[in-house]
Amino acid sequence: MAGKRTTPRDIDEYISGFAPEVRLILERIRSTIRRAAPGAQETISYQIPAFRQNGVLVYFAAFKKHIGFYPPVRGDAVLGKAVGRYAGEKGNLRFPLDEPIPYALIARIVKFRARQDRKETT
Repeated sequence: MAGKRTTPRDIDEYISGFAPEVRLILERIRSTIRRAAPGAQETISYQIPAFRQNGVLVYFAAFKKHIGFYPPVRGDAVLGKAVGRYAGEKGNLRFPLDEPIPYALIARIVKFRARQDRKETT
């Protein structure tokens, strides 16, 4: 987003602040998350889009050269290995904008986080 960073009211407003090609990616990530966790609610947290059920499942954000996806994947070795090439220094994921976005992997992460979220509240 250009200029002074203010907290958007909703995900639509957040997405609207980006170039058309980035908006398309953000919208597809949003719809991927919706399909993977249909009961999750959209919100803005830490000035970026988030989806929550009992707690926050995932956050995502656009940057100059990548899409950030949070929180780090923990608790599933197979999924952890699948996301390894995208993991930054703190484990948060970075999907480069100059490469295909791994939407199927995003769906796997969201489904996993939804299962974790259900377990944490039972």
